[in-house]
Amino acid sequence: MAKRNTYNQDESLRQRFNWHDYARLGHYLKPYAGQMLLVLGSILLGNVAVILGPYLMKVAIDQAIPNRDFHQLWLLGGIFLTSLLVAFGCFRYRIWSITKIGQDLLIDMRTDLFTNIQRLPFSYFDSRPHGKILIRVVNYINTLSDLLANGLVNLISDIISVIITLIFMFAINWKLTFDSLVLIPVLILWAYVIQKKQRVAFRELSNKQSNLNAYIHESIDGIKITQGFAQEENAIQAFDDVANDNRDSYMRAVKIQYALGPGVQNVSTITTALIYFIGIQQLGVVVSTGTLIAFIGYINNFWNPIINIGNFYNSLITATAYLERIFETMDEKSTVIDAPDAFDLPPIKGDVRFNDVSFRYDQDEPMILKHVLFHAKPGQTIALVGETGAGKSTIINLLSRFYNVSEGQVTIDNVDISQITLDSLRTQMGVMQQDTFIFSGTIMDNIRYGRLDATDDEVVQAAKVARADDFIRTLPDGYQTTVQERGGSMSAGQRQLIAFARVLLADPRILILDEATAAIDTKTEALLQEGLNELLKGRTSFIVAHRLSTIQRADQILVVDDGQIVEAGTHAELMAQRGQYYELYDSQYRMLQAT
Repeated sequence: MAKRNTYNQDESLRQRFNWHDYARLGHYLKPYAGQMLLVLGSILLGNVAVILGPYLMKVAIDQAIPNRDFHQLWLLGGIFLTSLLVAFGCFRYRIWSITKIGQDLLIDMRTDLFTNIQRLPFSYFDSRPHGKILIRVVNYINTLSDLLANGLVNLISDIISVIITLIFMFAINWKLTFDSLVLIPVLILWAYVIQKKQRVAFRELSNKQSNLNAYIHESIDGIKITQGFAQEENAIQAFDDVANDNRDSYMRAVKIQYALGPGVQNVSTITTALIYFIGIQQLGVVVSTGTLIAFIGYINNFWNPIINIGNFYNSLITATAYLERIFETMDEKSTVIDAPDAFDLPPIKGDVRFNDVSFRYDQDEPMILKHVLFHAKPGQTIALVGETGAGKSTIINLLSRFYNVSEGQVTIDNVDISQITLDSLRTQMGVMQQDTFIFSGTIMDNIRYGRLDATDDEVVQAAKVARADDFIRTLPDGYQTTVQERGGSMSAGQRQLIAFARVLLADPRILILDEATAAIDTKTEALLQEGLNELLKGRTSFIVAHRLSTIQRADQILVVDDGQIVEAGTHAELMAQRGQYYELYDSQYRMLQAT
């Protein structure tokens, strides 16, 4: 089994985030360049409208009021009111547009992430809790949506505002402007000091959030086991542990994060006091009253966007921890992919060969399968039996190419399956895994998942062959009955019958049944066997079974032990050998006799 990360184990980051990776975000903004330009235009117009205010006040104080020029005063008032209306309209347009762009960006990024996850091999999902995957698709993307759209555009807006404000400030009094900028280096140094600690702190927080999400996901999946063994208190204690770790990491992270804001505020306050001090000293000499009042207004206009830029920088550092995980998942490469020269597999006849196949999950782990060698002729039924963990399911997973073989070769109709496209391989196979999964939706839709273009009559016919039709018709809405995720309202046997009908509907050339009848009672199994006998005709089938009574008619039975095929033959031949198969069959027979 592949090494698995657990809910209480922090995930190591294989590749550190590179600042150049922020350029990747431009890929998601590019389709919205036209909309962004309109937004930037409205920002520019709105900023000019807002910044006019202090200048109009200066003119009013220094000219219109002293000269008692009421006409000019009314004109200035009208311009000021108009500027407020323009600023309001631009602000409203910006908020609406940015919200829409942000949601579109969120969909694009989440779709890319989810698409890559769909292509990853089983080994990726075997090696980590599913809750840790889920949090990246949902929570981490949500955290970034505001940064990618609203935060970025506001950053540009604030930069434009700072530039325009500086232009007005230099035009009014260039000496006071330089005095206003004297503490900027102090602010830059402060931001540099805390940014590294903040990034590390939020990377740790992302790990703890991932652990918490993984435990919640796991505990919900296992709630029946928890309640069945009366382990609620232990589950609550485990939750408290991961929740407290998350809280402690959050408090450490925000303690560092919030250090930047007060620093900017203090620099802003000191700068304003400095300008008051210098301006009052020069009042009436080189600085007029209107100039000083206007300049103080512009200082506020200057430092407010600086504070916003500082907050954006804060958010950027915080988001880095989430971007690291998102890009790590996006960059995760599937080890099971089409070869560069892969071709579509023609219609399968069903000749399957395992040629000296060995398999391990990781390079540094021991072999799970060792030199597996067998030949299944077209139309034959091959049964795989053996103790739990012997390697039976691994063999059929290699046939479906859910994993790549480590050594050797698997061929279908003398074609190496590593050289054909995955779609052309899997669309000609019907696989029913040991862990039956039922999707939320109607029973009709669940069965039709095997072949989406199937008619209702074909769905019903598949259910009849699988002996699922009888119990389906007893449900309140029959085939239109809605079932919940994993089919929680149905018995394990009913779920398996529906899953079996789904496989039958696909009409595969190669049929793989991994413990397909494990949860079906003996009476239902006997009925199902009738349909199976018809279905298996002309198809190559692989059946993994612990219940040996179900595979006595198999053309070939392979006994798997410790990753090797130790016996092979028909039921009669293996019984005559009196080897492992005989012992397995005899022990099951005696158990049935005892009951």
